[in-house]
Amino acid sequence: MATKLKITWVKSAIGYAKNQKLTVATLGLKKLHQSVLHDDTPAIRGMIRTVNHLVTVEEVEA
Repeated sequence: MATKLKITWVKSAIGYAKNQKLTVATLGLKKLHQSVLHDDTPAIRGMIRTVNHLVTVEEVEA
């Protein structure tokens, strides 16, 4: 089965660089404490690495 990543936005991006705010938006997160599911790809992993201090990540079997 394919692994998916559950990404939850847990800390505000206010005061952080613009590229980090854009990365949060690109991940599909619009509000704090919102969660989204994404396929586990290198591109998504790179975005998570950019904002790892703002989000939490869980691996989910889909």
